[in-house]
This record gives sequence, structure tokens and C-alpha cells, in this order.
Amino acid sequence: MFETTVKFIQETYQTKAFLPLHEPVFFGNEKKYLNECIDSTFVSSVGKFVDQFEQMVAEYTGAKYAIATVNGTAALHIALKLVGTDEKSEVITQPLTFIATCNAISYCHAKPVFVDVDKDTMGLSPKSLKSFLETESIQKDGLCYNKTTGKKITAIVPMHTFGHPCKIDEIAAICNEYNIALVEDAAESLGSYYKGQHAGTFGKLAAFSFNGNKTITTGGGGMIITDDEALAKYAKHLTTTSKVPHPYEYTHDEIGYNYRLPNLNAALGCAQMEILDTILSNKRALASQYIDFFSKNNMSFVHELPNTKANYWLNAIILKDKKERDVFLKETNDRGVMTRPIWALMNKLDMFKECQSTDLSNALWLEERVVNIPSGVRL
Repeated sequence: MFETTVKFIQETYQTKAFLPLHEPVFFGNEKKYLNECIDSTFVSSVGKFVDQFEQMVAEYTGAKYAIATVNGTAALHIALKLVGTDEKSEVITQPLTFIATCNAISYCHAKPVFVDVDKDTMGLSPKSLKSFLETESIQKDGLCYNKTTGKKITAIVPMHTFGHPCKIDEIAAICNEYNIALVEDAAESLGSYYKGQHAGTFGKLAAFSFNGNKTITTGGGGMIITDDEALAKYAKHLTTTSKVPHPYEYTHDEIGYNYRLPNLNAALGCAQMEILDTILSNKRALASQYIDFFSKNNMSFVHELPNTKANYWLNAIILKDKKERDVFLKETNDRGVMTRPIWALMNKLDMFKECQSTDLSNALWLEERVVNIPSGVRL
């Protein structure tokens, strides 16, 4: 049924071998910097590459500060703690996301509240968010509380799905109106822009991921970005086991986390940042070919919207229904072309099925139809 699609993808990548969904590429100074790092003996959480990597990401995104972490989940966990998320609070987010979003909320002993997404962005819907807050929240002492649970809503966490920016300016305006911190889950969106501004720079804090399957990788790794100097300093303190600076004594002033990115991983990140523009250009060229092919074959390809520039981290198509999706998944994977469905909705998982939700019609619709297709850089 989908033989033409499989053939096109194989010809695009000029291979009939197994095609993964996404894989890292290393054609810059990766080996050089890794060797330099090893020779320096500074392979743990202290070293020049950590500082350099943080500076490179801050400059690229336009943020004032960047704090490297061991992974994106750790970055989001700390970002949520920095805005006061705890067991007495809730965080509004979208159900259509990777589990890390809700895990980070849970690490703070808080509960997620799920609002719907928009079909066109696959990201958190400002309309659904506004409707929930108008009917289900109350303001007390300048803070926002959930009428039903009585808990404070400390943060709203939209996710830029597959590197496609959501309507983040509208969400930011709602956050300001209700005095709720905006923390962006920008894990998938390095190199993505909304109205000329880099994703992750609209809120108080944002978290990026550099996992092995991301646009660039440090093996594992993440980054917190912010324009708030005090929050940046506190983030670095918390992620460095809350150690009080001293030449030789070990004193810690609160519960901290061993979340700092090793210098060895940061060395890889520096080399990857140097080739980021080439990677993004290659991925946009691939997306352009996909757009042309799927439009000619009357299939819906997820493309960037007006006022956005997507990094096209993972390319996606939207099938007619769940039955067609399942046929597509089987036929492509049977032929050695890796494809996968979008994530199961978070509110369907046992850990979160009791969490409060709005009407999630759009998220349910997308869950049954969206499939990711090979999106790696073609060398």
C-alpha cells in the first residue's frame, strides 16, 4: 500500500539498508576535542569545554545565561524547582509530549494538569489554556490557584513538538495575565524560531536536550537557559550538589543534585555546535523533498507554519485514521524503514490517568494519526 513512500525514502537516503529514525552525525572537530579533553584529564564536571558549550548555546539562542546538565529531563526538573514547583503545586502542560515532561513535574512532587494542543502546531493550545484558567482558576494574593484542588499553579510548560514552535507568544501573554511562570520544554527545538526569536527564550526558563537522537548531541546532556542572573546562579548551585564554593572544604547548604554535564560530553557539544548550521540546512533540504513528495501523493506532511522556522528535528506525516497509521507503520518497518507513532497521551498512562484534564479532542486526533519518518542528516 505504501510501497512508493518506502521507495522514495530509500532513494532519498541512497540506501536499502536499515534506515533509523534519526542518528547523530560527527563530521567536525568531535574527535579532536575529545582527545584534547582526555589529554587534559578534566573529563568530569569541571573543564573548559563545559564553560565554552554553555557560552555557545547562550549566544546561539540569544539567552543571557546557559547552565549545562546531564540531560534534558534534569534541566526541566531544576527549571521547575526554580519557579517554586513542589508537592503543594500543579503544573499545566500538554498530554501530547514525551514522558520526560511529566517526569520532571513528578520529581518536584507536583501534579500535571493537561490542556489540549492545537492540531496545526501539535503544541499546547492557547485557547484551551485560556478556557481552563477562566473557568477553573482563582487569583489569591497575586497568585493563581486551581479551584478544584486548591493547589497553586506554579508553571505552564508548553512543548515545541518535533521542533515546531507552538503559539508561544500567546501562551506567554496568558502566563503574564495569570501570574504563572512560563517554563518552555524546548528539548526538541534547538534551531527553531517563532517570529524571529529562538524557541526557549519567551519564558522565565527553558530546557534543551542533547540526547543521542537530537539535532545535535553530547551523548547525553541538557541545558537550562534564562535571562535571569539570580536564577542562573541558583541553577548552577543546585546542579552542582549545592556545594558552597571553597578551595578544599566540602560544605553543602541544601539538598542539591549531581546534574552537571561532564567536560567530556561538553567537548562533543562544542564540536556539534560548530556544525549546527550545516546540520539544520541539510535537514531543511530533506523536509523540502518530503513536502514535494507527499503533496504529490495527497498525504499530509507536517510543515512549518507562518511566522515560524522549524528545525525539522523529526519529520512527521498525518495519516487518515488509526487503521491507516497502523498499516503504514507495519509496511515501512517490515521493509527496513524505521517509523514510529507519536507518543501515547500522558493522561492515558497509569501514573497520570487521575490528573485533571480539559477536553483533549485535538490531542486524541493526533495520537491516532501522526507518524514520524526518517529525519537524519544525509552525509
